[in-house]
Amino acid sequence: MTAVPIHRRRFLAPLARITGGDKLVGAALVVLIVLILAAVFAPLISPHDPDAVDLSATLSGSTPEHLLGADQSGRDVLSRLIFGARTGLLGPLMVVIVSTVLGMLIGVAAAWYGGVVDSVLSRAMELVFSFPALLLAILLVAVFGVGLTAPVIAMSVAYAPYVGRLARSVAMQEKARPYIQAYKVQGWSGWVICVKHLLPNIAPLILAQSAINFGYALMDLAALSFLGFGVQPPTSDWGAMINEGASAMLQGAMLPALAPGVAIVITVVAFSLVGESIADRVARREER
Repeated sequence: MTAVPIHRRRFLAPLARITGGDKLVGAALVVLIVLILAAVFAPLISPHDPDAVDLSATLSGSTPEHLLGADQSGRDVLSRLIFGARTGLLGPLMVVIVSTVLGMLIGVAAAWYGGVVDSVLSRAMELVFSFPALLLAILLVAVFGVGLTAPVIAMSVAYAPYVGRLARSVAMQEKARPYIQAYKVQGWSGWVICVKHLLPNIAPLILAQSAINFGYALMDLAALSFLGFGVQPPTSDWGAMINEGASAMLQGAMLPALAPGVAIVITVVAFSLVGESIADRVARREER
């Protein structure tokens, strides 16, 4: 058996603790770290200006100068892919943050107060569920104009019920536990009990759902950009790049559309794996 160098063990040990020893989840986590670093340091690691036009390289294949080729305007696909990670990750991150906070507030309030409050909030979440997220985003784009703001608002509203229903379910179970009743007997207010004790205990499961929602939000926002309702050219965005590269496929140039498509698939799968891993670890912890 080959011994693992000490420096590698120091790196792999924390990763193994986080992933529970699952190599597939570990690979997904590494992919996400690489994507985040690429988005943050895009100006430093990008080989070219993503908006620089070089007509002599139009639809060129993979070359030492352009590793992933160039699009129909001669722009470097790899550079645009790296910069596209910024909008590709920023939009879903904003959706997840807003929808998670909103969903947790609604779900916990419904579970804690019950009765009429629970009925009204539950019916409101069901109403939002019945409205397609993409259609809501298109309606908001018609009101506020194209860009990232309207789709993020629409997706945040559409994804909040996913978090809200889960938060309501686990909060109701947590509310029935003896320690919650003990705090009530001691005279603690509902607000303090929820913030200090109930929310921290349900947060890991909500985090798992939010990680999975991140991948779905990324796909939805990319779809909106592909349809022309999201981030607009010449800004680098994976969905917009697929739209721009669609015509190039008819000319035999596959990389301008294929590269961002693969990036979306890999990112969505990575977030799904991490989210499911968190959910599994929470479930195992509850069984103990």
